[in-house]
Parts: sequence; C-alpha cells; structure tokens
Amino acid sequence: MKSLWIGFLRWFDNGQVGAELDEGTNPDAIDWVRVIPFLGMHLMVLGVFWVGWSWPAVTLCLALYFIRMFAVTGFYHRYFSHRTFQTTRFWQFIMAVWGSSATQKGPLWWAAHHRHHHRHSDDEEDPHSPHSHSLFHSHVGWITIRRYFPTNLKAVPDLAKYPELRFLDRFYVLVPVLLGAACFFFGKAWAYWFPESGVTAMQMLVWGFFVSTVLLFHCTCLINSAAHLMGKKRFETGDQSRNSLILALITLGEGWHNNHHYYPGAVRQGFYWWEIDITYYGLRMLQGLGLIWKLNAVPQTVVDLGRTRKAAGKPVAERAVEMVEDALPNVADLEAAAKAVTRKTATG
Repeated sequence: MKSLWIGFLRWFDNGQVGAELDEGTNPDAIDWVRVIPFLGMHLMVLGVFWVGWSWPAVTLCLALYFIRMFAVTGFYHRYFSHRTFQTTRFWQFIMAVWGSSATQKGPLWWAAHHRHHHRHSDDEEDPHSPHSHSLFHSHVGWITIRRYFPTNLKAVPDLAKYPELRFLDRFYVLVPVLLGAACFFFGKAWAYWFPESGVTAMQMLVWGFFVSTVLLFHCTCLINSAAHLMGKKRFETGDQSRNSLILALITLGEGWHNNHHYYPGAVRQGFYWWEIDITYYGLRMLQGLGLIWKLNAVPQTVVDLGRTRKAAGKPVAERAVEMVEDALPNVADLEAAAKAVTRKTATG
C-alpha cells in the first residue's frame, strides 16, 4: 500500500520521494503506477467521439501543437540540451516554463537524457535507438521503464545550479495542469460569448490539450525512432541518424537529424538554405528582438564537407563530450549578461 501511495505522489513530484523503495527493484521493469497518467492522457483522446469537433477546437489544437513544438525544439533541445545560444536568466526561466507546457517532463530531465543519447547514439546504452532496441521501445516504451524516470543531475551541472529550473523539473506536472485548465475555461468563455458555435469547455480541453499533447509527443518521438530509420545520410557519424524533409516539416526542423548528429553545437539544423528549419527562423526572430544572442553558426568547414557527400567525423561519443564541455563556459557568459542587464535596469 505504501508503494502505491508513493507512486501516486510521484505523479506530482519527480524528486527523490520514496527513493528508498526503489532499492532491490528491477530498474528495467515498467513502473505501472507512474505510467497511469501517460496512459490516461492517450485514453482522453478518445473523448473526441463524445465531445465532437469544431473549427475553433481544431484550430486551438494545431496552434498549441506548433507553439509547443517550437518550445521543445528551440528551448528544450537547442538551448537546454546543447546551449547553442545565450539569453538572460529571466528568459531562460520563461523558456523552461514554455517547454514544460509540452508535457514532456522538466527541462533538466529532457536535457540530461538527450545528452546521454548523443554520448551513446545507437549503442546498447541509447534508450531510444531502434537499432539497439525494438521500434516500440525506441519510440515510446523506454519512458515507461523505471530507470528512466529520475533526472540525472550529474549530466546537467550547468542547469542544475538554478533552483527555479530544478523546481520546474521536480514539479513538471504543474505547467501542463495549468494549461489544461486554461483550455477548459477558454472553452467555457467561448461557449458563453459564441453559443451558436457549438463549442463546449470539454471540447476545448480534449482537442486543445489532450489531442494536441499526444500528437506533439509522438511527433517529437519520431526523431528518436524514425529519424534513425528513414531518410538520407550526408555525414558519417558512427550512428544511423538520417535527414528527412518530412520529419523536418512536422517537427519544425528537427528532421535534419544527421546534420545535427554530425555537429550538435549549431543552432541551425538545416545546414543549407533549402533545408527548411522553422525553429531556426523563429530563434532568429527572438534574436532580432534582443531576447537571445550569440547563436552558434555551422562552421564553413562543416558546410563544405557536407557538399562533398564524403564527410567523416569524430566518433559520436567524443563529439558528444565536446558538446557538453563546450556548453559549460556559456554559463559564466549567461550570468555576466544577466548582471549587465540588471545593472543597466538599475541605472536606467
């Protein structure tokens, strides 16, 4: 009974609560209690058969899909995981909140697992490799396994030093719950002001939050699974990462996965003008607004190598280590920039 209660608490608290109960358990077993909310979210998608559909509800679904996909690709991936640009501590927090709305756990958890993936891409320690594991395991099965629930803070020392990020990571369910509530009350307001539309609060909740979130989750996971199976390889990376226009379009640029695995430190994943990378365009807009800066460019040597179609590089693990180490100095730059902004605000 105690273990069930602890499992229930872990729906809301991803900290070390009940860690002693994990001793002696099989780390590679499915944690069924903690998986219940994930399964429930998928079951709620079936609610479309009861609430029906409307153009406002479908529009909200698509809008929240793309808004949150940008947060996952631009912030969780290109900022927190790879530190490919810089910003202030305040906007770092806003990006973390925005990314948390995707319901893909906290920023530290996401970044830690992604850095691990780059260190072990397509080997036995890569949890979401369709070559080392089954397609189902690489796409979704791995996140149900007990060993992958905790956040490895040692993998993200540059992020773990910020208490606000650790709070969001520990209580990662908070922002999604608030977003779901916002969808529900937005639906009630719409029904009140436009009763002839047929929109209901539950319809907006089901389409705006549940359908959008499940669609977002599986399209994100396609980069873990399908991007190592379909497409073309421009660079020799030591793994099976590939480039796919189709995946790039539905994930706002993440489909240029082989490019990314060859040079993960670049903010742009579409290395050439014809490789559509919507997330990169969005980040350039944020740069124009002065919210982010020092976007890491793709080195000309890498661009030239890619044109030869014979590009070879360092082993995946070696490049991944350099990627993480290169990110650490940016923390000092980030803090210096934040202090400069603070001084400027105080004197202004």
